[in-house]
Amino acid sequence: MRTQLISKARRIVVKVGSNILSDERGILSERFIADLARQVASIRRGGKEAVIVTSGAISAGMARLGLPRRPRLLPGLQAAAAVGQGHLMHLYAAAFRGEGVEVGQILLTADDLKARSRHLNARNTIIALLDSGVVPIINENDTVSTDEIKFGDNDCLSALVANLVAADLLVILTDAQGLMTEDPKKGGGELIAEVARIGPEIEALAKGAGSDRGTGGMVSKLRAVKMVVFSGESAVIADGRERDILARIVRGEAVGTFFHPAKERMDGRKRWIAYFIKPKGKVVIDDGAVSAILRKGTSLLPSGIRGVSGDFKKGDTVSVVSTAGREVARGLTNYSASDLRLIGGRKTGEIKGILGRKDYDEAVHRDNLVLLGDRGQ
Repeated sequence: MRTQLISKARRIVVKVGSNILSDERGILSERFIADLARQVASIRRGGKEAVIVTSGAISAGMARLGLPRRPRLLPGLQAAAAVGQGHLMHLYAAAFRGEGVEVGQILLTADDLKARSRHLNARNTIIALLDSGVVPIINENDTVSTDEIKFGDNDCLSALVANLVAADLLVILTDAQGLMTEDPKKGGGELIAEVARIGPEIEALAKGAGSDRGTGGMVSKLRAVKMVVFSGESAVIADGRERDILARIVRGEAVGTFFHPAKERMDGRKRWIAYFIKPKGKVVIDDGAVSAILRKGTSLLPSGIRGVSGDFKKGDTVSVVSTAGREVARGLTNYSASDLRLIGGRKTGEIKGILGRKDYDEAVHRDNLVLLGDRGQ
């Protein structure tokens, strides 16, 4: 199954972490970037498209500015990124030029992907580059990002890019073999070759923290993988320091940890609702409503609502959770938080009498509702 799924993958997003791009001093490895360019050029000749999501700008800037450790304050991080991003892209451009391939730089913030029009424009730009035979090199725009518009880390960014362009495969290259049965830093554990379903037992294994040069550990990588496989695409976490690792993954070799996709692919608009817009509040629903939307694919009606938190407006994204606190869906609400507090638990026929109007029968229509359960894994 792994080999078949990977062989069918036409569009691949490759995420490269700071820990394999640079040494402990933050100095970028020209040798690694050149080897990555060679491997990407090779898989492109095999008829596949590649998008690179890279870290390394802040790390490179730290080295060039002579900073001994990662700045703690935002202005310091942004200054390091401003210095490092140009150097990072220079090395990528030179390496790919040696393979006869052009690259294009794209810097993004979360705001660029949240608004639907900008979201589609970013997607169209990346697709246009791919159609022109160019390898997009994507990074977060750290020089302008603030806490409010940051992705969190580049693991998250890589998953969002994979969803943005409907990639068939996400490859996260890091300094670990993959997902292990125990924390490898403690000297034990075995590699988990394949994961059919990401459940609590798998999430419990993803322990660890970021280094001084990066922001994401295995927890963030698994969170990114979950976004991709729930959307219906495959993912691999592997050691980017291994020889020809990307080429071996694409050949279907049993390296790293392979994550199987959900049975059905999520359409682009529902991906946007699920992953690109931060929920403005929560709607708590009873067990009957949970069963109806997960098993029968129905809309969420006011009668199933047992609680509302947050201050959201009509059209905002809300998180739909069970009474036990498990998030089962996200969707665009047809009513404001104040309206839902009034009509929650009531029948559709009672809405007009309570609010003085009835805009919709549904609190969230099924066309605007994204299920976040097992997704057929």
